[in-house]
Parts: sequence; C-alpha cells; structure tokens
Amino acid sequence: MVTDTTSDLLTRIRNANLIKSQQVNVPLTKSNVEIIKILESEGYIETFTVNKNDVTIKLKYQGREQKPLITNMKRVSKPGQRIYSKSKNIPRVLGGIGILIVSTPNGLMSDRQARMKKAGGELICTVW
Repeated sequence: MVTDTTSDLLTRIRNANLIKSQQVNVPLTKSNVEIIKILESEGYIETFTVNKNDVTIKLKYQGREQKPLITNMKRVSKPGQRIYSKSKNIPRVLGGIGILIVSTPNGLMSDRQARMKKAGGELICTVW
C-alpha cells in the first residue's frame, strides 16, 4: 500500500520516461487526476484516460531520438515536511521554463495560474 500517492505518480512517470515507454498506468486518486490534467494543459503529456481503478497516461516525446518532454520531476512538499508559500513568493522553476504545481484553496493549479489568481498554498512538485 502506497501512502504518498503523489510521489508514486511522479516516480512512475520518471521511470516510464527512462525506458521510453509510450504509456504508464497510475492509481486513480482525485489528486493524481488533477496533477495529470495540469500536465496535459501545460503540454508535458499527450492524453490520459481514466479507467475503473487506474489512469493511463500517454507520454509525449520529441524528435527522432524520442527525447521525453519531462526531463525532471521533483516532490517539493513531503508528508513529513509541508512547504507553503504566499502567492507573491511562489518560486519560478528554471526562470519560468518549468512549472510548479500548487495546492490552493481553489484547487490544484500551476504556479502561473496561482500568481494570476493571487492564491498561495502548498507547493506540491516541480516539473521541467
């Protein structure tokens, strides 16, 4: 049984990218689906389908070498140490190239959306 589903999601996507898999299955949770929706809207994955017990993610690659678009994913706030930030102090990932997923009172959103809506919250993970 996995207690931290977000870390499990990030690890499964990282491992699938390492072996250049076209798709990966992750457990079905509300937070996983919200994170996957953000990754799709930001262009890091192609599509996803929600099944009965899991979510199938179709990963995105570029060029003839099939380089993955997601080069790194890191968990920022962990179950043992939560990290929060005000909307003005949300850090930029690689000068704005990457994204930071933030859990706000309005739901999960990217760092750009959180700054626009002036909503701070828990910093979940970075993707670039």
